[in-house]
Amino acid sequence: MDAPVRIVVAKVGLDGHDRGAKVVARALRDAGVEVIYTGLHQTPEQVVATALAEDADCIGLSILSGAHMTLFKQLRELLVEQDAGDILVFGGGIIPDEDIPKLKQMGVSEVFGPGASTHAIVDWVEQNVANRSNS
Repeated sequence: MDAPVRIVVAKVGLDGHDRGAKVVARALRDAGVEVIYTGLHQTPEQVVATALAEDADCIGLSILSGAHMTLFKQLRELLVEQDAGDILVFGGGIIPDEDIPKLKQMGVSEVFGPGASTHAIVDWVEQNVANRSNS
């Protein structure tokens, strides 16, 4: 039997709005994903530590503060430093379209903007994370 996909959903930085992250976490749980929600005001170091401790397949960051370039970069660098660069990272929130290619260049697998459906996120996880962790 295949182990379920494990995803850490996190809110990094000073952003205190987590409704979207909770909606995504619930949709992923409803789809059979094991979700570890870290809560508000996490640092990239805390998120990486949680992902390693929970043996996560993926990290989903919700960022509305405008600090996405810095926070995603720090998170990816920490994963690589911890020999965990194979943990996929996706994000959502208020991220300008022109920043998405830059984020993908630094190793963010996918970015979901405002209005992205939970079905699209669950489908992406099933196609990119579930298939990867079951192979």
